[in-house]
Order: sequence, then C-alpha cells, then structure tokens
Amino acid sequence: MTTCHTCERLAQRDAGQAPLWDNILRTPYWDVVHSFNSALPGWLVLVLRRHVEALADLTEEEASALGLLIRQVSAALQETTGCIKTYVMQFAEAAEHPHVHVHLVPRMADLPADRRGANIFGYLTAVEDERVSEDAMNHLAKQIRSVLGGA
Repeated sequence: MTTCHTCERLAQRDAGQAPLWDNILRTPYWDVVHSFNSALPGWLVLVLRRHVEALADLTEEEASALGLLIRQVSAALQETTGCIKTYVMQFAEAAEHPHVHVHLVPRMADLPADRRGANIFGYLTAVEDERVSEDAMNHLAKQIRSVLGGA
C-alpha cells in the first residue's frame, strides 16, 4: 500500500503539531480541517480518525457522528462564509488519500455556473499561488471553531 498522507496528517494532529487550519475541530471519530490545496475559502474536509477505505466499513457510531457533524459544520460554514448551502462529497480515490474523508464545500450565491456541482473540484486543481493562503485558512478556521464551540 502507498503511504496514506491522510494518516500522516492525523498523526501530526495527534502529536499537537498541526496548524490551526488543519485542526479546526476534533471529535472522538472525526477531525474537521480546511483543505490544504483549495482555491476556495471554506473548503473543509471531515477526516475519519482511523484508517478505513470505504463508508460501508464505518461503525454505527462513526456513521451517526458523521451525519450530525455534516449538519453542524454546514451551519458553521453558512454563518462564517455566507454560503447558501454546502456540497458534500466522498470518494477516497486518490492514491495518497485512500482514507475515508468527506469534502464539505460552501456553495456561494455568486459561484460561477462553470464551477457548480461536480465542477466545484476545479478549485482543487489551482496552482499553488491561487490557493487559499495559510493566514486566510487560519482566520476562517478560528471563526468556524468559535461557531462550533471550540476554543
């Protein structure tokens, strides 16, 4: 198996070595982080805290917690970004990220038509200098954490 970069990031969070954007909220089953490679502010990822490669392999507790977390984080994104709704996607197909993780993406009112629906993934193919800056991710992470009741 290829190294799982998702597990590597999880280990950094466990060791207390993750930046705020990569450590917005930790629950018993899921971590909430900002996507490291997105050009869209507020592109969050819900990361399962153990290595599983298929949703069918979630425990009842993990699955139940995921549903509640999607609703809570969606509400936090609406409050902090002003989005009209959120998109939810799960694939876990990238060779370096086979670990179950769920994309939770703000759908802004002014989102260009050519970026709606599945085309939202165009924001993950941006060149590095077009990506959301670490300062911007940390600022938004602090706001989201506050809304979610974190420190």
